Amino acid sequence: MDTLKVRDAKDVEDAVRAAIAGEQPLEIIGHGSKRAIGHPMATNAVLDLSGLNAVVGYEPNELIVTVQAGAPLADLQSMIDAKNQQFAFEPMDTSVLLGTSVSGTIGGMIGAGLAGPRRIRAGGARDHLLGAHAVSGFGDSFKTGGKVVKNVTGYDLCKLLAGSWGTLAVMTEVTLKVMPKPEAERTLVLRGLDDIAANKAMTAALGSPFDVSGAAHLLHQAFRSGTGALAELASSEQSVTLVRLEGIAASAAHRAASLAKTLASFGVVDLLEDGPSLAAWAALRDVQPFAANGALGACPVWRIVCPPASGGTLGQRLVHETGGDVIYDWGGGLIWLALPPKADAHAASVRGHVEAAGGHATLIRAADEVRRNVDVFHPQAAGVAALGERVRNSFDPKTILNRGRMRRGGAA
Repeated sequence: MDTLKVRDAKDVEDAVRAAIAGEQPLEIIGHGSKRAIGHPMATNAVLDLSGLNAVVGYEPNELIVTVQAGAPLADLQSMIDAKNQQFAFEPMDTSVLLGTSVSGTIGGMIGAGLAGPRRIRAGGARDHLLGAHAVSGFGDSFKTGGKVVKNVTGYDLCKLLAGSWGTLAVMTEVTLKVMPKPEAERTLVLRGLDDIAANKAMTAALGSPFDVSGAAHLLHQAFRSGTGALAELASSEQSVTLVRLEGIAASAAHRAASLAKTLASFGVVDLLEDGPSLAAWAALRDVQPFAANGALGACPVWRIVCPPASGGTLGQRLVHETGGDVIYDWGGGLIWLALPPKADAHAASVRGHVEAAGGHATLIRAADEVRRNVDVFHPQAAGVAALGERVRNSFDPKTILNRGRMRRGGAA
C-alpha cells in the first residue's frame, strides 16, 4: 500500500484529486494510533498527515490555539500546560486501551471525538472546536468557523467534522478553545456500593449545587490488572465510586466537605486531594483497568452511551448476561464493557439491551476478524441513516476518504 506524505493543504488537495481520478480510496492517518477502531477499510493508499505538525498560533490570553491537524496531541498538551491551561473536555489517550506505541494527533482527537470524565460539565471535543480548514472528497479546500466562540458564518460544519472519523473531509488545521487549569482538585471516594446504589449516589452528587466535574463507579473486578492509580484505591475487594470537584483551593475544599455530608447516607466518604486525584481521573479517562497490556488486554471493549439514570440497571444486565466487566463514567451515562475474549457472539445481545435503554454502543477494541463481522458503530435508524448519507454525499460522493470505516459492507 502506497503512503503519501503531505507537507501542506495543497498537497492534500492534489492527493485527493488524484485519488478521485484513479478511483483509489485513501486511508487518512496522523500517527495511526486509532487505526484499529472501525471496520477494516477498503483503501489502496495511505494519506499521512504527520508532516502537518506546526503550531500556527497560540494566544493564551485569548484562550485559543491554532494548530495543524498532524501535530501530536501530547506535545500540544505540554505546550498549553506550561501556561497552566488545558483542554477542558479531557481528550482520551487511546494508546492505553489499544496498545499502540504512539499517542494520537490533534486531527485524530477531533475526528474521534472521544471526551473524558469532564464531558458532563465541559462538553465534548466538538464544543471546543472553534474553526477548521479541511479538504473535501471533491479535492477542494474549505474553511469553517473562526477564532471566536460566537461565530455566525453560516452552517456549523465543525460539529459535523468532530466525530466523523475522517469520512467527510481531511482536516489540515484546527482552532481550539483552551481553558485555565483548576487550582485544586478534590475527589470523594465511596466504597462497597453496588451498581444501583452507586448510580443513585452519582445522581445525587450531580444534582447538588456543588459543581461536580466527574462521577464514576468501578466494580472490584475492574482492578484485576493490579497496577495504576485506580488499582491503588482498591485496598480490598470492594467497588469504588468517585466524585470530583475542582476550582480554587478554598472553594474546592468547602464544596467537598458539604458534598461529603450529602453523600454520607451512602457510606463512609474518603478524600483524595490534588496529585492522587489527578492520577486517578487520568487513569479513568484512558480506561487503564482495561489496558491492552493488562489482565483484560485480550478482551473486546465496548463504549456505551446511555441515559445516566439507566446506567446502573443496564450495566448489571450486561455483566449478568455476558460475564464481562464494566466501568461507569459520566454519572452512569458512559459504560465501558470488557467482554470475555472471543465473545463477539454477544454483540447482538449488547446492542439489544443498549437500544432498550435508549443508548448506543461502539466496539472500540476487537480483533480484525470480529470487526469484519460485527457492526462496530451503532446502526442508525432508517431516517437518520438517510440524512447521514445525504451529508456524506455532499462532502465525499465517491467515498474516497476512509471508505468502509464506519459501515460494515458499506461505502462509508
